[in-house]
Amino acid sequence: MNPPSLLLDSLATELLEPVSLELPPGTVTCLSGASGSGKTRLLRAIADLEPHRGTARLGERAQEDMRAHDWRRKVMLVPAESAWWCETVGEHLQEPQPEALAALGFGDEVGEWSVDRLSSGEKQRLALARAVSFSPAALLLDEPTANLDPDTTRATEQWLVRYIREHRIPALWVAHDQEQIRRVADRHYHIAGGRLEES
Repeated sequence: MNPPSLLLDSLATELLEPVSLELPPGTVTCLSGASGSGKTRLLRAIADLEPHRGTARLGERAQEDMRAHDWRRKVMLVPAESAWWCETVGEHLQEPQPEALAALGFGDEVGEWSVDRLSSGEKQRLALARAVSFSPAALLLDEPTANLDPDTTRATEQWLVRYIREHRIPALWVAHDQEQIRRVADRHYHIAGGRLEES
């Protein structure tokens, strides 16, 4: 069975005119635009966390035909600022992720770390490991390397792109850095004036 594409069917928010778009499995689609242009709101609409018109589909399955929490486990949003609700890192992982954690620069002991000790950059990388621990069918990434230094950014990019390719999942990746977009994107769309345009 072929992995599904993520399909946007006339999806619109208050800030964005209707978008119809196919995100094929195993590809990275980057999304850029000025602050406040509606990038995050589009991701939240796809995740069914924001009021919107139109719909999103995962293959043949429409957003409205699935329970919200089931949809969000399949179409996983990794926000720019992640929430942490348990005491330790390991309690947030659905399944152990030794390979992902190692690729992101963490040792085996990270599962025992208190969330209170994490820096913003550590939270950002660990939120990615948490997301993939649920085996999502699509990823929505809101500036996933914004708090990282250049070397850690490159390592995280390489792991993320490899994960997306190997697991054949579609990914929509919000990014500002044009160099990063050139490194990771199969396609690039830009939001301007409430419209989504291919770059």
